[in-house]
Formats: sequence, C-alpha cells, structure tokens
Amino acid sequence: MAERLAALGSRPGLVAFACGGDPSPELGPRILAAMVKGGADLIEVGVPFSDPMADGPSIQAGNRRALSAGTTLRGVLDLVARFRRDDDATPVVLMGYANPVLAFGIDRFAVAAARSGVDGVILVDVPPEESAPFLGPVRRAGLHWIRLATPTTDDRRLPHILSDASGFLYHVAVAGVTGVKSAPEAQVAAAVAQLKAATVLPVAVGFGVRTPAHARTVARHADLVVVGSAVVDVIGNAHARGANDIPGEVERFVASLAEAVRTARPEVVA
Repeated sequence: MAERLAALGSRPGLVAFACGGDPSPELGPRILAAMVKGGADLIEVGVPFSDPMADGPSIQAGNRRALSAGTTLRGVLDLVARFRRDDDATPVVLMGYANPVLAFGIDRFAVAAARSGVDGVILVDVPPEESAPFLGPVRRAGLHWIRLATPTTDDRRLPHILSDASGFLYHVAVAGVTGVKSAPEAQVAAAVAQLKAATVLPVAVGFGVRTPAHARTVARHADLVVVGSAVVDVIGNAHARGANDIPGEVERFVASLAEAVRTARPEVVA
C-alpha cells in the first residue's frame, strides 16, 4: 500500500468499494479486476454482515445479495486470493464490522487475511478504546489498521484516533450512513485541512460521494476519494435486470469516476 500511495504523489487517487460476493462469489474477482481496469487506485472490499449499521440502503442491499449467495468472511478472503492471482499490486482493504472477525477468531483472521493478499483492515464499529484485541494480531500479520474520523471528531479526540492508525486516514464526510447525503465542498475542505494539520497519513474522504462531478469536487482537497454506494448500485441494478456483463458496467462507471478524480487538479500531471 505504501508504494501505491507514494506513487500517486500529489495526484488524488480513487478508492472503489464493492461488497465481497455481490452478486455472487463467482463474479467477485472479476468485479474487483474491473474496478482496477476502470482506474481505481485502491480497492475496498466489504465483508457482508447482517446488521451493517453504518451503511445506507445501497450497501445494505449489497450485503443481502452477498449473504443470499452464501458469502462468508472465509469466502471474501478466498475472493481476494483469486483476485491476487492476476493482480499483486493494487492495494486491497477489507471494510466491515467486528462480529464476523470475532466469530472467525481475531488471530486466525489476521493471518488468513494477510495470506489472501489483504493490505489493510477497517472495522467500522471498533473505536480506539476497544481496538486493543485487534491491533496486535493485525500488526503481527503486517496489515494496516485504518482509522475513521468523522465530522464530530474534534482536536481532543483526533490524537486518540491517529495513535495506532496506518495506511491512510478515512474521513467520513457526513454524519449518518453511507450513500444517503453528501457534504458540501467547504465542509470537506475544512475537515481535510484539520486532519492534514494533525497527520502525515494520506486523507481519504468517503460516504456520500456518488457521481463523477462530486468525486471531482472532493478530489480537489482529499488525497483519496472513496466511492462505494454508487458502485454497489451499478452492480445491483445490473444484476436486477439480468445484465450479461456486470463487470463491464462496473468498469465503465469506475472509469468515469477515475477521469473526474484525475482531472480535479489541473496543476497536477497524472
């Protein structure tokens, strides 16, 4: 991950998200590959969970499709391993919740995730005060522990969030769940400035980034732009109408996002 982030230099990068195993475990590696072909610089893979409390309707639906298709945490790790057969360079971050990891076993999970080719982990519902049982195994496995900051994170709270963070810092741009509302540019700019004053980690901004136009706006300020719900909607809509080439539709949509992100700062040569 460090190599890819360094290679971006001052160019903003695109992080594309898909629910692991949505709409089927068989299509999973092809969808991840399509996101890379479309121009994603990093990939987030959601671990399906029955109660994704930080996620809005789009990703909730993606979780249901994946779970209905029989996807498990083990299945997501297998999906990443299959993706890694053809791509050993694109960073992969798992994003999910504590319960599946606890059921799997924290130590066992960390080792298996590293072996499958995962680079980093985000557990949405594990705050700094409850992260100690996870940190040791994750670090021993060589994985990044990626923290979340929110619009309510103040200067007193921020050092606790940054204390064990690595890889990048993920700023949740809006209070609430994913994909429902978007933050205005001034709010994103102020938040990114606050975070950059406190850390040398790249700052990613996500939650509510749904269109190329909005991705371009966010990319004027953030190091990384995260798009999740909109990608999951492309998958869900294509699946619902029985599309023959779901990865192709994902690739085309991600390409529109990548073009927007990479041209957001005319002074930066991509």
